[in-house]
Amino acid sequence: MLTTRFTELVGCTTPVQLAGMGGMTSPELVAAVSNAGGLGMIAAVQLNEAAIVSAFQSIRGLTSGKVGLNFLVPFVNEADVEAGSALADVVEFFFGEPDANLVARAHQHNALVSWQVGSVDEAKAAVDVGCDFLIAQGVEAGGHVRGTQPVQELLEAVCQFTNVPVLAAGGVSTGTGLAATIKLGGDGVRIGSRFLLAHESVAHPTYIAALLASGADDTVHTLAYSGGWPEAPHRVLKSCIEAATALPSDEPVGTSRIGDQDVPVPRFNVAPPNIHSKGRVDAMCLYAGESIEFINTRESAREIVLDVVTQAEAQLEPAGDDI
Repeated sequence: MLTTRFTELVGCTTPVQLAGMGGMTSPELVAAVSNAGGLGMIAAVQLNEAAIVSAFQSIRGLTSGKVGLNFLVPFVNEADVEAGSALADVVEFFFGEPDANLVARAHQHNALVSWQVGSVDEAKAAVDVGCDFLIAQGVEAGGHVRGTQPVQELLEAVCQFTNVPVLAAGGVSTGTGLAATIKLGGDGVRIGSRFLLAHESVAHPTYIAALLASGADDTVHTLAYSGGWPEAPHRVLKSCIEAATALPSDEPVGTSRIGDQDVPVPRFNVAPPNIHSKGRVDAMCLYAGESIEFINTRESAREIVLDVVTQAEAQLEPAGDDI
């Protein structure tokens, strides 16, 4: 539909990547993005080798499209990288200095390797260790945030020095964002917050309602939710910080499902609430990017992908000659 260096490299038909959102992506969501021509993503956080294999089995039963696997470097296990690289079309790393050994392990199994970066220096390091494409993450992004620059500023700077494809992440959930990315030299967009609201998402209904009721000014870049991952900046809704602050500090805010067990969620823990979460969901970690300013309805993942690409195509069409 809209060809870029990213779609040609990965084998997608649309330059849209699902963000790797731990605990928020169902097999149906991943498959729907892939079936719409994008790159569906599985988040490996909290998944061991067996769980990674099981997740791919579920998703491959729903799609023959392209599927990637996201690893957070502070929690990465090389055995899991080995197992995942044999199954994924793309292996992605985030929140750590680019590592030649991790890239080589993934390449051994013929997976493409991407690195999500937050600075030009980190982007150069990722290219130097052999990454096949990059994601330039701006400070507008929801979830954990690596850099401090606006996404368009970082994207333009990264595109000026590298020939590998570059995606934009952070505040780019619409066709306007995709069109702007391509005009700046980028090759696609990585979307998180909008897909949280997809019908296939497993985000908790209270979380979804809070996202729909909020705008960009209702988010904050903070270190508040550091339980389980200290000193890792993130962007969340201001309302969840306010709710958590008002609760007793020595009591869990509720429970979340890990595997087949419900476990307590301490106050200011990094885990976001999914459909299995119980308790004060409004006080749990409600990640949100500034792109929620433009999101006011729920759609299927396929509708989201097609809307983004169709709008971008219209804005990228050359103007007709004056008569």
